[in-house]
Amino acid sequence: MPNVIFHIDVNSAFLSWTAIRLLAEGETVDIRTIPAAIGGDISKRRGVILAKSIPAKSFGVTTGEPITDALKKCPTLRIVQPDHTYYRKCSHQMLNLLEDYSPDIRPYSIDECFITYIPFKNGGETPLTAANHIREHIRDSLGFTVNIGISTNKLLAKMASDFKKPDMVHTLFPEEIQKKMWPLPVRDLFMVGRSSARTLELLGIKTIGDLAQTDPAILTSHLKSHGQTIWEYANGLEYTPIDTHHHVAKGIGNSTTLSSDVTETADARKVLLSLAESVSRRLREAGQCAGMVNVEIKYSDFSTISHQMQLLTPTQNADILYRHACRLFDEAWDGRPVRLLGIRTSKLSDADAVQMNLFEPEENQKLQKLDKALDSIRQKYGKDAVVRGSFLKS
Repeated sequence: MPNVIFHIDVNSAFLSWTAIRLLAEGETVDIRTIPAAIGGDISKRRGVILAKSIPAKSFGVTTGEPITDALKKCPTLRIVQPDHTYYRKCSHQMLNLLEDYSPDIRPYSIDECFITYIPFKNGGETPLTAANHIREHIRDSLGFTVNIGISTNKLLAKMASDFKKPDMVHTLFPEEIQKKMWPLPVRDLFMVGRSSARTLELLGIKTIGDLAQTDPAILTSHLKSHGQTIWEYANGLEYTPIDTHHHVAKGIGNSTTLSSDVTETADARKVLLSLAESVSRRLREAGQCAGMVNVEIKYSDFSTISHQMQLLTPTQNADILYRHACRLFDEAWDGRPVRLLGIRTSKLSDADAVQMNLFEPEENQKLQKLDKALDSIRQKYGKDAVVRGSFLKS
């Protein structure tokens, strides 16, 4: 019998997780039951809807639209800013719970993952009973609901989890494809975006079943290799196993849209210092050193420029990253108002394997010891236990 795979997807994750936090803090109204949405801060020009409640959806509010547009549709819409640190905590809680059911877990995003089904007694003797047991355990223990899709490969399991929501379990085994998946609009197929859907509809392909029964040669003539891929998906063909191995990131970075345009070098440097500290911390958490630094500048007219340089010695230290970022900024900036700044590192290598450069071993060693000491203090007393003096007025 082939492996059975579950795709577990949190229903309206950001909204659900925010509702749980607010209720724990004394909120009397569950925002999942009223017109509500999670979105950025308009004052910081991050006004996009990230998640919305079912009542908000009835007003036509959609994910990804500007908050200003959503408020025109629903003037009483309650908007709550996201808390990504808390969302990661909720995600980790779910993954820890799932470890009781399977050793084979592959996170797919912050709010969804794949696991291999393993039978267990008292509620998990079949895939369907096990999925319902897990669904109820998550709901009762963590306070939010999930959809679980069941199949023999990841594609079909993911498609199944997108069926009727919330708090549901659905199967989509190969023998169920024609009945359950083929009647759906072609745009509902995984990996069929708006552009591909338009092309397919111009070809008279309106459902997933139409796509599955189309000659692949016709699809590749219009969509190249992507046409072959979506034809295979329409027929339920997907062979990649759940990969639970740790993958090293190819690059680590961070960027921020500024609350107001920056026009002074000193202000830009302060932002770069904050970004360098964030990237440095993430490099240390990943056990990586960076051999390349890139600075991105987006101007107020939305034009973008980036500049990069290779480091003599790979590093994970904030001060070294900051020094090089400032140099790159000075070389790239043309004086126009800056809307966004970003620092990205690449050419990563294992920190334990990095050889110290002969020309600056003492500086690196001192900075590494300082970083370890600061990490230890922040881990014990909180991330704000130690801050730079230059940030005190920020």
